[in-house]
Amino acid sequence: MKPTNFTTCSTLLALALALPSLSHAQSRSSLPPRGAATVASAAAVGDWPTFRGADRTDISKETGLLKQWPDAGPKKLWTYENAGFGYSGFASAGGTLYTLGARDAVEYLIAIDANTGKEKWVAEVGPFLTNGWGDGPRATPTVDGDRVYAMGGKGELVCISAKDGKKLWNASMTEAGGKVPGWGYCESPLVDGKLVICTPGGPKGTLMALDKMTGKKVWQSEEWTDGAQYASPIVIEHGGKRQYVQLTMQNVAGVNAADGKLVWKSAFPGKTAVIPTPIYSDGQVYVAAGYGVGCKAVKLTGSAEPDVVYENTNMVNHHGGVILVGGYLYGYSDKGGWTCQDFKTGEVKWAERGKLGKGAVHCADGMLYLLDESKGTVVLIEASPNGWNEHGRFTLEPQTTNRNPKGKIWVHPVVSNGKLYLRDQELVSCYDLKK
Repeated sequence: MKPTNFTTCSTLLALALALPSLSHAQSRSSLPPRGAATVASAAAVGDWPTFRGADRTDISKETGLLKQWPDAGPKKLWTYENAGFGYSGFASAGGTLYTLGARDAVEYLIAIDANTGKEKWVAEVGPFLTNGWGDGPRATPTVDGDRVYAMGGKGELVCISAKDGKKLWNASMTEAGGKVPGWGYCESPLVDGKLVICTPGGPKGTLMALDKMTGKKVWQSEEWTDGAQYASPIVIEHGGKRQYVQLTMQNVAGVNAADGKLVWKSAFPGKTAVIPTPIYSDGQVYVAAGYGVGCKAVKLTGSAEPDVVYENTNMVNHHGGVILVGGYLYGYSDKGGWTCQDFKTGEVKWAERGKLGKGAVHCADGMLYLLDESKGTVVLIEASPNGWNEHGRFTLEPQTTNRNPKGKIWVHPVVSNGKLYLRDQELVSCYDLKK
């Protein structure tokens, strides 16, 4: 049954979430980093089936997008006004845009026509997460064929029919031994082959694999029992083994995709909340966190403990994400502002604090889309280690009036099928990026 429309309430809204030259960057941006596995190979080039895309690199494979914006920014196509409370991002497939939101104290998966902004259906996910920093769901849905997988703020994982919103099965992270993290479950489910990978955390195992058709448990990583944090796992191929890599407050680790056995683990000194998604390329795993922690890179050697390549505070990334393009990392560092960092060495190539405030990053067609979480300013720059080269900016309008002063625009921007999607609580805006 369709719920009533989104209504204003006074609950607090915030979240500690989830969360080369240009020509060289363009040539590399259409390819995932070496060894990064694609989990949604059947997805169309322009589709965006899960958080950070099919290969979780946060690099869109699209081309033919605007490289210079008009003074007022790209043309707005539509605004959808009923997404509800929450910080869920976007998945896009087959002409439908998916996100999560809370209406009337219930969390829902919402399907929107990507071309018109009209609501297609909604499906109940689970109970309403309330939190002093923000209410509602945080995770981004994952689309796999004719099914959509979504994680509610209290750890209810559901499988929904993409056709009509019918619930097919559900599983509980707390029943799997997990404890709801302080800001709720924020990870976006990872669908890989026949499995759905999630992170309940706790004494039964940090990572868990479920049969994607039935929701039945296939394995849980009993050798690794850290509590869940807020990062989303990735899948990699290394040394002939398919692995799932995840980050917690204590460790970054990889487990065997076949049985969940621990392959390697490296200590990580997390504080308060660990949020950004791990990055993998050419045998090297990179992780970062905020709250003064910084970043770490390890080289996988085949042993149970990989070699530390570097560990520094050049990228103190809270939850806006880090992207690897052409051998260089881009993201916002609480230490130096918008930062370009050499992936191999960890050294800073450039940093820019004055031109845009803290926020999230996304990459498409060789360009970086930067979002200021406080003002809603969106900036287009080249993905280049040569410095900040801006190609346009605009400010998101309208912005919500329902956000508590602690809350900000924390949903990451997404480019899919020639469109830019932005969200501020109940408001989803779509812009035309095609030349």
